[in-house]
Amino acid sequence: MRNIAVIGAGQMGTGIAQTCAGQGLKVMLTDVDLARAEAGKAAIEKALVKLMGRGKIEAAEAESLLARITPVADYAPFAEADLIIEAATEREEIKNAIFAKAGEVLHADAIMASNTSSIPITRMANHSPDPARFIGLHFFNPVPVMGLIEVIPGLATAPATTDRTTAFARSLGKEVVLSQDEPGFVVNRILLPMINEAVFVLGQSTAGIEDIDKGCRLGLNHPMGPLQLADFVGLDTCLDIMNVLYTTTRDSKYRAAPLLVKYVEAGWLGRKTGRGFYDYTGEAPVPTR
Repeated sequence: MRNIAVIGAGQMGTGIAQTCAGQGLKVMLTDVDLARAEAGKAAIEKALVKLMGRGKIEAAEAESLLARITPVADYAPFAEADLIIEAATEREEIKNAIFAKAGEVLHADAIMASNTSSIPITRMANHSPDPARFIGLHFFNPVPVMGLIEVIPGLATAPATTDRTTAFARSLGKEVVLSQDEPGFVVNRILLPMINEAVFVLGQSTAGIEDIDKGCRLGLNHPMGPLQLADFVGLDTCLDIMNVLYTTTRDSKYRAAPLLVKYVEAGWLGRKTGRGFYDYTGEAPVPTR
């Protein structure tokens, strides 16, 4: 796989594009319009400037990496892609529309992958032109830093598709976890209920935000507390995943914490909005409860 197409120029899509280009691959990056795709490339350039300032990358290497990323206005150029990676928002109806449209240009040997963090692969594959060449490819945020990718074949995914996708993921310098197509896959099936339970603990006033996070950092040896991590992931994304887990399994243990719903309704989505369980508008984060 030498030519990669990425749909979605947000935080995940740009991270995937940067990682692929950093391994010498050509990347086409698109979003709802060319302006957003170009803004995504600009965000990658900004990230590379920071890395240069820390001595993590040379200027020539950064320039070469950027040159391998091409913002495009629509899916037509994806006819040349060996792999199309969808990295849009975690809403199934949006993803399905993308698969149907991008599937019109998917060439006969190419693979279509979704970066979904929870939505069933088998179900979404029905909206692609060939479910045998459809697979889950779940990167973790921030993509250039995190060393893991989950590979998730659906019921109809061909073994050759799984093998090629796994080889691709490893070629990016990542470790691979192979998961069956179960709700939340491996990592989020474990992580999101923990975050959700931390919100229940907060909502029931068992402990405050800082004590909950401190308890998990020191008591569980986690690098981040669950509420701090939720802010980093995005509270809307956390809620979307919990809703997928609940609606897919109908198991009440995946019911979203009411306080999580309330924060999302308030638009307090975490770092990306400047306020979640912590307020990030000042010099240091301050708990919002």
